Amino acid sequence: MGDATTRFFEDLNRRGYEPALAKASGRLRFDLHEGAQTTHWLLEIDRGNLRVSQEDREADTVIGTSPAIFEEVASGRGNGLAAMLRGDMTVTGDPRLVVQVQRIFPGPPTSEGSRRHFRGEAH
Repeated sequence: MGDATTRFFEDLNRRGYEPALAKASGRLRFDLHEGAQTTHWLLEIDRGNLRVSQEDREADTVIGTSPAIFEEVASGRGNGLAAMLRGDMTVTGDPRLVVQVQRIFPGPPTSEGSRRHFRGEAH
């Protein structure tokens, strides 16, 4: 599993609360497929309170992609919504949750703006 992916999810879990998701609630599962193997990351959001695990549990929304594509998104070198439009990511369930969660992903390393860089990433 890529370093940016692991750091991204570990940072979310350490944060415990994310103000940008204060109005969001639901479970979002990321299924990272590589050959016959799938790695799961489950993000549970309760009005901004976050909990991350690697459980393969039922979720309101499931995002499927390759570990390489998610690594690009988690590092800020790629954009999740653009990856979905290209067909590099699939979404089943509630797409509104995807739009809300997009706010917490880092922007490009050279960007200035509202998208946050996750802790542990070099700026």
